[in-house]
Amino acid sequence: MTTQKDTDSASGCPAEGLLKMLSGKFKPQVFRLALDGPLRFNTLLRQIEGANKQSVSVALRELEDFGLLEKKTINLKPLHIEYSLTEKGESLVPVFRQLELFQNNNQ
Repeated sequence: MTTQKDTDSASGCPAEGLLKMLSGKFKPQVFRLALDGPLRFNTLLRQIEGANKQSVSVALRELEDFGLLEKKTINLKPLHIEYSLTEKGESLVPVFRQLELFQNNNQ
């Protein structure tokens, strides 16, 4: 019996994994906002229309799990957490920009 993971890797499409990393509720928006610099949770809630705490939290956790974002605790008062792009995330910026360009040219 094959698992879902085995089936996905057998498809042979290298872009499929990337698309899965960036698909999901609010992940593209979070990634896009991270291009401009470090993010704070409440800032994301204000900037993403229709966002709620649970959905943003899941998007941040998944992007962190994929190694695209890093979570940094800032020990200054008030204590806060910032999310920023990792080196792996930075390497996706040209790809993300190309996707934006394609969308803008084909509307």
